[in-house]
Amino acid sequence: MTNQEDAEKSTAWERQRNLSKVVPTLGLALLGLWIISGLLPALIWAVVIAIAIDPLYLKAERGGLGQQHRNLLAALITLAIALLLVVPIAIGIAQAAREVSAVLTWIADAQRNGIAVPAWVHQLPVVSQAVERWWQANLATPEAATLQLHHINMTNWLAHSRLIGAGLLHRLVIFAFTLIALFFLLRDRDSVVAQCEIAGDRLLGFAGERIVRQAVLSVRGTIDGLVLVGIGEGAVMTAAYIGLGVPHPLLLGALTAVAAMIPFGAAVLFVIAAFLLLIQSAPLAAIAVIILGLVVVGVADHFIRPALIGSATRLPFLWVLVGILGGVESFGLLGLFVGPATMAVLYMLWREFLDDDPVVPHRDSSDAQNA
Repeated sequence: MTNQEDAEKSTAWERQRNLSKVVPTLGLALLGLWIISGLLPALIWAVVIAIAIDPLYLKAERGGLGQQHRNLLAALITLAIALLLVVPIAIGIAQAAREVSAVLTWIADAQRNGIAVPAWVHQLPVVSQAVERWWQANLATPEAATLQLHHINMTNWLAHSRLIGAGLLHRLVIFAFTLIALFFLLRDRDSVVAQCEIAGDRLLGFAGERIVRQAVLSVRGTIDGLVLVGIGEGAVMTAAYIGLGVPHPLLLGALTAVAAMIPFGAAVLFVIAAFLLLIQSAPLAAIAVIILGLVVVGVADHFIRPALIGSATRLPFLWVLVGILGGVESFGLLGLFVGPATMAVLYMLWREFLDDDPVVPHRDSSDAQNA
């Protein structure tokens, strides 16, 4: 038997041994993913938050507590994140609870006495008479109002409240696990980063570091473009709500900030604010809210947001929008960050593939102008 035959047999045996390792490893990996599938969103949220606040965490680590107090620093930052998320939600729930009794009282009064035609209906151009006739036929009398509001009863409210309570309990568990995962990610930050670099290098080769870096920059750029711009829209519209006399301006402003993180989501809140103003017989203020809201959204979505997200992800705005909408459809709110990051990595790999392909010629400026 020659040395070449021995080498070939040794190589074949080595491949067979590696294959025998790969199959059970993949099986165990799939089993592990199946076991933690319910907690994967929480883990991804923890990673997204950790990436977003990593520069601040590093500054805090260098500026005060340092390496010797990692547990305390990670705990303080996790607590701050929890309060930042929980306090506005608690205020909103408390405000909504206070409004429930008023809404139920209004419904009962409407079913007893009907809903009179508001003064703003007579001020509507062109359609005022048609709207008034519809209102008289469907809401003005107790019988008509009861017919329109019959589906709003305590039985349905209790059934919906049970479903909401079960969903809220599940989300509280996921939120608590997200905070726990965030604490350990912050505390063991250096170890996690080193392991990710080694794994990326072994799985993806030289492209691994670039892919990880691009994904991190994309998440931060998306947070700047969605979260910070959404908060800015909410702040501007809160001032507008206060100035125009919209009921509950702070609550509506907070909801507008959250809705503005989703493309075209803030428009729903503008319509609600305008409807509340119409109920108060303030049609001009309602029109002003709609116009101002559309201007704010137009500036944010067409100038500020593309600049922030596009500069970080290096994506054309069309693909930013595709990543956001596709991510939301596939993963819910988490898709706001996963979608653009995924599109940015794919776009980077596509550009590198074209640059490295000798078949595709590079066009110079004169070719580009002639094209």
